[in-house]
Parts: sequence; C-alpha cells; structure tokens
Amino acid sequence: MSRKRRNFTAKFKSDLVLELLKGEKDLNSVATENSIQPNLLRNWKKEFLDKASVVFDDSREENIREKLDEERKEKEEYAKKVGQLTMQVD
Repeated sequence: MSRKRRNFTAKFKSDLVLELLKGEKDLNSVATENSIQPNLLRNWKKEFLDKASVVFDDSREENIREKLDEERKEKEEYAKKVGQLTMQVD
C-alpha cells in the first residue's frame, strides 16, 4: 500500500518556521508536535530565510504589472486575429 503525499499550506509552513525562529522550542520538538520530519522543517526554514528579501523588493510588483500588460496586449492581438479569420470564413 502506498502512502498519500501530504500537502501543506504556505500559512502552515510559515507559522511553523516563525515558531521555530522565536526560539522558544527547538526544531525537533516543533517537528514532533506537528508530525513532520525535522529535515522538512529545516528545509522550510532555509527557504523562508532565503526568500525573505523578496518581501521588500519593489521591482517584483513592477515585473508583475509588466507581465500583465504584455498578456493583455497579446490577448487583444489574438482577439483581433480571431475576428479577422471569422470575417474571412463568413
């Protein structure tokens, strides 16, 4: 019989990492209380700390806006092309 892979929410992960970073409990006790492997929690902590600077990155928002604008333009071009092809078929 195979075990079903568990998926954890981002909130759950961040809550555990923050609890760990407070220093009130050690890694093994937090992992045991939540029935997860200590290595998994260690990986979440590392990823959390590695990506912490993204929170203060203003260019991230600009990149998202640029991508949305590009997608809108592309969508408009496709709609225009579909309209042209529809007219040709008619």
